[in-house]
Amino acid sequence: MEKTVFEKNNIRNYVKNVIAEKIEKLKNFIEFTQEASRDIKKTPKYDSMREEMQEEIYQMQRQLGALNDLRRNMAKVLNNSTERVQLGSLVITNKARFYISVSLGEFFFEGDRFYAISSESPMAKKMMGMKPGDEFTLNKIHQKIVEVL
Repeated sequence: MEKTVFEKNNIRNYVKNVIAEKIEKLKNFIEFTQEASRDIKKTPKYDSMREEMQEEIYQMQRQLGALNDLRRNMAKVLNNSTERVQLGSLVITNKARFYISVSLGEFFFEGDRFYAISSESPMAKKMMGMKPGDEFTLNKIHQKIVEVL
């Protein structure tokens, strides 16, 4: 992987925006489903349809709660540059780019693939406290830390 300059603050803002967009979409889905459940006409299957829609709304509300937790946790993520891996670090290895923040998974930013991972994930725990040049193996995959931002 060639060395590229990444603006960590832009990546942080991008992750925050992705979470905000997911929250907004989910709120719209919940509202739409609630409206639809009110519009169901009395039919022989009325009760079961309404029950299914209520279950769907419940599941979406749980997802919304999890997304709100992600947003709260993102507020705790530091944005200053560090020499060692910690919460808020952007870690470039010879295999991938990791943003130690929240468990959002894979995302693409300016054409590059990143992984937003929680500081509680096995990968982040393995890298915590390491600095550029350190090496580690996780799940039989050996990686070398090239840069910590």
